[in-house]
Amino acid sequence: MQELEIKKKDIVSFFLKKGLLLSSELLKQLDNDKFLWEIQNLIEKTEHNEIIVLNKKISELLSQSGPASLNWQELEKYEAISQKKGKPGYGDVASFLQEKPLEEDEEYKLKVIFSYKSEPKKREAQDFIDYFTVRFKSIEKILKQRQELQSTMSISRLFNKKDREQIAVIGMVRDKQQTKNGNYMLTIEDDTAYTKVMVSRSKQLLFNIAKDIVMDEVIGVVGVNGENIIFANNLIYPDVPSTREITKCDDETHAIFLSDLHVGSKYFLEEDFSRFLKWINQDLGNEGQRYIASKVKYIFIVGDLVDGCGIYPDQEKELAIKDIKDQYKECAELLGKIPQHIKLILCPGNHDAMRVAEPQFPIYRDFAEPIYNLPNATIISNPSFVNIHSSKNFPGFDVLLYHGYSFDYYFAEVESIRASGGYDRADLVMKFLLQKRHLAPAHTSTLYVPDTKSDSLFINKVPDFFISGHIHKAAAANYRNTTLISGSCWQSKTAYQEKVGHHPEPSRVPIVNLQTRQVKMLKFGK
Repeated sequence: MQELEIKKKDIVSFFLKKGLLLSSELLKQLDNDKFLWEIQNLIEKTEHNEIIVLNKKISELLSQSGPASLNWQELEKYEAISQKKGKPGYGDVASFLQEKPLEEDEEYKLKVIFSYKSEPKKREAQDFIDYFTVRFKSIEKILKQRQELQSTMSISRLFNKKDREQIAVIGMVRDKQQTKNGNYMLTIEDDTAYTKVMVSRSKQLLFNIAKDIVMDEVIGVVGVNGENIIFANNLIYPDVPSTREITKCDDETHAIFLSDLHVGSKYFLEEDFSRFLKWINQDLGNEGQRYIASKVKYIFIVGDLVDGCGIYPDQEKELAIKDIKDQYKECAELLGKIPQHIKLILCPGNHDAMRVAEPQFPIYRDFAEPIYNLPNATIISNPSFVNIHSSKNFPGFDVLLYHGYSFDYYFAEVESIRASGGYDRADLVMKFLLQKRHLAPAHTSTLYVPDTKSDSLFINKVPDFFISGHIHKAAAANYRNTTLISGSCWQSKTAYQEKVGHHPEPSRVPIVNLQTRQVKMLKFGK
């Protein structure tokens, strides 16, 4: 009996250390020797990072779908509603799958996980409030998974705390100033109140983090409480996990990432693109280069398929094709020369025929019917999320596509990016946004349409590939086993780019071997 009591205390102690309280029902079950041994076996599994499930209903769901597939937020919501109605919770598992594809193409092994769709409606001030609330709650949920932030409190509760007490809060950055002493003074807020956060210049590492904080991002703050102020000891981004394994497939397959074709512009590099088309048809290049072309299964084009009309003042003077429908017709004819066994995945950019505000719908069919008629093309929104190359025994690769309209803001406003190459380092912006878990954390960094139910620019799931364009410079990098790729362009330097000092590097093609995750850069310019 004494030995049993010791075991029970050890089990209760284990869960308390994890921050979990056992219900009275579960405590009663600990009197059952068989149940006691089952719990002990479960605890041993934690040494191998396995999941412990003590809720029978959730355990049944996990056994059918796996933990990554459950939409936990919707599951909790459904359970709460079910309890109110006096009905058992957790209905059909399929309704809670996060990754149930919107569109699936078995022939090309493509699943569209997210592509923006929304009914047009009038927007009011409350929509913006709800939109930022949704964003805050989404990122707060990620931050609370960090060990340093597991005991966070609301900002309003700080006012009842004694001075010099250790505290942790999560807030959205409302203001950022530098004091006359050179320290940073942040103002952060949650849905209860706001407070000041002082970051001392004497804490160099922390001070450098504060330098790169932008307005409206959501951060965690750990520090010491003062009178209506927190003296920061740590600033925490939502970031992506550092322990993610890199995903690779068993067969040799290649994916290509293009951007910014700008078909219709006088500056469109038709000869360079013709060389690319010859190569992808294995009619150009040495034996090794043609072999790589034979292994290509996916081509992504991340926005600005055409140059558009009326995008900037006097653009008509720089157009070879002045009608937007004719631009898409010409673009479709070019893309139609790509072998049909290769899947084309296309999203819009700021030059395409649609609203500039993000998220952007898939390219409007009224203007781009010839693109939709391509048998191997899938047209999705900007941003969007797809899965490619999955099979029975392989989950496939998750790809986040975002054209990159917000990038200009961060090149100008984030000191570490500006000082490390600016427009020449698209990979630094992409890493920055992954750390913030948002494609446009600052309110003024892009035009956007507020959605009161979800924030389509929030990076909910960490992708295997984060793909962008817009900058007209190809780049490739790796951040915590996410491959970052910025597409090149197929347009020579315009008068506008000359004026603002941009130096595009056109006709580069990033190509990835999905078996090794190695990235090569092919050049098709003279």
